[in-house]
Amino acid sequence: MPPKPLPRSLRALAPLLLAACSSVTPPAQPPAVTLPATPASAPVAEAPVPVASPPAKPAAANPAPAKPATPKVVRQPRIALALGGGAAKGFAHVGVIRVLEQQGIVPDIITGTSAGSVVGAIYATGMSADKLRRRALALNEDELKDFSLSGGGFLKGDKLAAMVNREVGRKRIEQLPRTFAAVATDFDSGARVVFRSGDTGTAVRASAAIPNVFQPVTIRGRRYVDGGLVSPVPVSAARELGADIVIAVDITAKPAQRKSGVLGTFDQSLSIMTQAALANELKGADVILRPQVLGLGAADFDQRSRAIREGERVGKQGIPAIRRIIAAWQQRQR
Repeated sequence: MPPKPLPRSLRALAPLLLAACSSVTPPAQPPAVTLPATPASAPVAEAPVPVASPPAKPAAANPAPAKPATPKVVRQPRIALALGGGAAKGFAHVGVIRVLEQQGIVPDIITGTSAGSVVGAIYATGMSADKLRRRALALNEDELKDFSLSGGGFLKGDKLAAMVNREVGRKRIEQLPRTFAAVATDFDSGARVVFRSGDTGTAVRASAAIPNVFQPVTIRGRRYVDGGLVSPVPVSAARELGADIVIAVDITAKPAQRKSGVLGTFDQSLSIMTQAALANELKGADVILRPQVLGLGAADFDQRSRAIREGERVGKQGIPAIRRIIAAWQQRQR
């Protein structure tokens, strides 16, 4: 029996149905992702499994107002104070610290070489700058002198170590409230050594062991002498401890035409030998403060008040530059 003809209404729709079927195309495949070649020795990672997104929620009739964007919190920079060596001229460090503290600039990190390690270790206890100044003015030279007939130096340095440990409450370096490091020189290899842990007095004694004046300090079989031979102002050590901004205080003696006496001759010799090391360290500082204490002798304790005042004077001059450096650093973090 021949099929019945389609009703006229369906015959009219047939062309439209055929056209619709011919316009449907297969769904597009996602683009291929090319992964970097995997080394033969490395395990091949499994392909990530896509996770279906949940269906979108219908928009609320009265959507909640958008929350204001939280302002970005800019952290404060880690400021370091790198205190250089210079024997009795190191009292100038006290004046610089006092001015910085008065201006609300308290370092997070302190590194010291020689005299700078003595001042730095005591300040790292959290002692206020005013108390540090009083202690410096009251210091008796006899607290540091312990003469010896040894050929390595006429001062042993035991009294210096004992004085430092007494002032820091016998805390080890890693126990001090402020991050501190003392820089010394390995006497046998000439390498720079940064003491970041251990007995504070011994580390400072090693950092301040001026050759031929103090005897070398033996620690675990190695001999150490004054850090000023390799790092007159320990800027690089401050960077290694994580400083964002380094304020360097340079009290090193510059070569002069005439100097007399044992310490004067040594001071002149040391300043000549360390010029290259000093320049290399200072190029990494953000601010360099240079108290004019070069007229003071290496052992001139009687001029400590003058040295402190000079440190304060130079510190005040440096405050605008320090604030600009801090502001510029914070601006870069925004």
